[in-house]
Amino acid sequence: MKTQPYLVPFFALMLVACQSSPNQASQSAQQPTAPGQPQLVAKQNVKTLDIGSDAPDFNLPDVDGRYYTLKDFKDAKALVVVFTCNHCPTAQAYEDRVIALTNDYKEKGVAVVAISPNSPLGLLPEELGYSDLNDDYEAGKLRAAYKKFNFPYLYDGDTHAASLQYGPVATPHVFIFDAAKKLRYTGRLDKSEKPGSANAEDARAAIDAILSGGTIADPVTKTFGCSTKWAWKADLKEKAERDWAKRKVTLNKLDVKGVQALLKNEDSKKLRLVNVWATWCGPCVREYPSFIEIQRMYGERDFEFVSISADKPEQEEKVLDFLKGRQSAVTNYLFSENDKYALIEAVDKNWNGALPYTLLVEPGGKVVWSYQGDVDFLELKRAIVEHPMMGRYY
Repeated sequence: MKTQPYLVPFFALMLVACQSSPNQASQSAQQPTAPGQPQLVAKQNVKTLDIGSDAPDFNLPDVDGRYYTLKDFKDAKALVVVFTCNHCPTAQAYEDRVIALTNDYKEKGVAVVAISPNSPLGLLPEELGYSDLNDDYEAGKLRAAYKKFNFPYLYDGDTHAASLQYGPVATPHVFIFDAAKKLRYTGRLDKSEKPGSANAEDARAAIDAILSGGTIADPVTKTFGCSTKWAWKADLKEKAERDWAKRKVTLNKLDVKGVQALLKNEDSKKLRLVNVWATWCGPCVREYPSFIEIQRMYGERDFEFVSISADKPEQEEKVLDFLKGRQSAVTNYLFSENDKYALIEAVDKNWNGALPYTLLVEPGGKVVWSYQGDVDFLELKRAIVEHPMMGRYY
């Protein structure tokens, strides 16, 4: 697997965390540093902000690099703070509703700001099965651009400086304040997760009541979604890494007929990603760990990754050693024949034979995505998660 620069040993981080209090973490957040440096935070009880409380201040970076504080919304007649994220299917299901709400109320003096509370340290690859992105700062930039967010999308994944004060329990979780920045509503946007089935009615009713000076019938509602990924969950991530590393890695040989059957994909009901590679191929070796990451992301859904080595049949031991070093606990094959042109024809008659070569195949053999050369993994992940067999929502 790719080693991220922020994945330093858990116990070293815990030592640092135990020497710092939440107040210190909050104070340090008031002095902006380059975002995208998540830190371990000591485990603590998180309480959701009470109705009538003042809006806690924050100093957080937008995806465009600008830092926002509460003062930037001082003139708002109502302030809507939505805690959301990139990876959660429920959060993604509500994005269009937040965009529409922002459009509908911007001329009425209502400000909307989204905050991503999640720490990359607390998010497992296996939790990314409904997304093409994780929850780090750079991923937030990509999601905001892809969805054309019309509101600031702030990142709080480094220290949870603001999130610990607001106390979001899930994504999305909305907090709505009046002109005096007193909390008037907290909870869900609406009670129907399916896109197109609702329009943030609970949030809109609260805003309308604030603007008209009325009473909010239900100021506190429950919220449904993915739990907030606090940084102290890093131990769970480390355990998941260890568990994956313990999985057995095997290698079987496959002839032309076997390759043809594999690409027909009639033996499964899964979307099958096939990568043809070799140990002597520089780009193949460089990008291979990203395929294992994709398997970990989508492997619990109707998806599987299969590798085919184009090394010589007698190099089985070398290939297996490589696969073990990359923790390739998937279905791995070594082409068992010496005629590489037969392999090319069996994989794809339109392929000219240059490695690496990657295909995404539906059950029944329809190729829905293919690429020769270094893969654009964001493009590939989008092709997977937006395929009708998969999808971003439940």
